[in-house]
Amino acid sequence: MIKSMTGFGRGEAAGPNYKVTVEMKSVNHRYLDLSIKLPKKLNAYEANLKNIIKKYLVRGKVDVYVSYENISDATVDIQYNSLVAARYLDIFREMAEEFHIENDVRVSSLSRYPEVLVTEDLEPEEDELCGIAEEALTKACEQILAAREAEGRHLSEDLVLKLDGMTAIIDYINSHSEGILKDYRAKLLERVQEVLGDVNVDESRIATEVVLYADKICVDEEMVRLRSHINSMKEALISGKEEGIGRKLDFIAQEMNREANTTLSKANNLEISQKAIDLKTEIEKVREQIQNIE
Repeated sequence: MIKSMTGFGRGEAAGPNYKVTVEMKSVNHRYLDLSIKLPKKLNAYEANLKNIIKKYLVRGKVDVYVSYENISDATVDIQYNSLVAARYLDIFREMAEEFHIENDVRVSSLSRYPEVLVTEDLEPEEDELCGIAEEALTKACEQILAAREAEGRHLSEDLVLKLDGMTAIIDYINSHSEGILKDYRAKLLERVQEVLGDVNVDESRIATEVVLYADKICVDEEMVRLRSHINSMKEALISGKEEGIGRKLDFIAQEMNREANTTLSKANNLEISQKAIDLKTEIEKVREQIQNIE
């Protein structure tokens, strides 16, 4: 199936403790260029995530943004620093002995002293977080792939219409080529008679001149090759079976442009010249569209 290289995808997945969101967008590029922005906890899994994307996308500049949030009830933990508590108790004991006062320290009061109890954010479990991230990324990849396929169908339909228009131009050039030769022969004969008057004209010499002129302006081969290129491109677009077909289509479009340039250089007639220009214009439109195809 023909795919565009532009699209957007979003995926979410959640576990008991975390929810991961993945957003990705892609634009045209000659190759697959991946840029992933990850939380620090997932940096070690970047290669795994890239491998998932490569299963879905062949070409394009792809930007991926991954974020997560803690959805569990327990987001912090409390740590007891026994060394600090013991040191406080030693000091209180020394003070009681030195000043002959009662050591009335209780657990509840000791816990309020600095650094005895410390709260800290719970660190996410990397393996659990990675599994959720892979699930969210897969959903985003499926969504962006669907978007690229839908856009690819529109591109394919538009290109086929443009190719049909080019075929119509080729038909016009072919149908008018013979008339151009007849007009040239008549004008040549008329000019010769004007110069020579009633002297008999050598028909073989006229025929030779017409043949030379025909050889100079004949674009039959160019039209045959151009029609073949058009048919090849239409078959590729309609079948849509090849992966990364955009490169092949771009090459065919370059060959089309070469034939159109040759036709324009040979054209010695205003109508044919204009049609050759129309061909080049349509081919350029086709090439611009092809740049969007994966």
